[in-house]
Amino acid sequence: MKYNIKENIITTYRKIKSKYETLNPITRETIETIVFVVVMVIIIRFFIGEIRWIPSASMHPTLLEGDRIVVERFSRFYRTPKRGDIMVFYPPFERLKNTPWKVFSRLTGFFCKDIAYIKRVIGLPGEKVKITPDENGKYTVYINGKALDEPYIESPYEYPLCSESVTCEFDIPENYYLMLGDNRGHSEDGRYWGLLKKDRFIGRAVVIFWPLSRIEKLR
Repeated sequence: MKYNIKENIITTYRKIKSKYETLNPITRETIETIVFVVVMVIIIRFFIGEIRWIPSASMHPTLLEGDRIVVERFSRFYRTPKRGDIMVFYPPFERLKNTPWKVFSRLTGFFCKDIAYIKRVIGLPGEKVKITPDENGKYTVYINGKALDEPYIESPYEYPLCSESVTCEFDIPENYYLMLGDNRGHSEDGRYWGLLKKDRFIGRAVVIFWPLSRIEKLR
């Protein structure tokens, strides 16, 4: 069986090669150029980074609608996400199909319709997180009982009430993270759909490069 598969592959390759060699030089050069561009796009997007745009107000005031950002991907090979990192990811409810076309579209970005979110890392694996208001209605995030300083959020007073659909306490297992938007009153984040598994991360947002008036390194 293995022998037949190998023979079939070799035979198919020879047929394709034979037909390819019969093409005129201009057509062959065009095909080679397209293949080269596609391969380079895949290499750059998978190992280095990509460009994304911000469609919503969930990360106000850090990111505004229409901002263009650079998302780097190379750091995932040597570091795990840290608290405060702004990450692009596929949310847990997004079903990622692994058909050849779907994988190709994710690798190249061509006609990719998979939903991706951008939020900030708040809770890390092994931590206990609790979100609670004081008597004045100001909400605070507590990590293992210690208040988290969050100067980047839109407002500490604009939070949805805890309920069956909005979770305010988390025990985070290994390889999972709690992701929250900076605009806590207008962000569909981990409070609604739960914790995010590590393998759903796409990359880390590092720079706003457009519009020119908002060029800034994200910290």
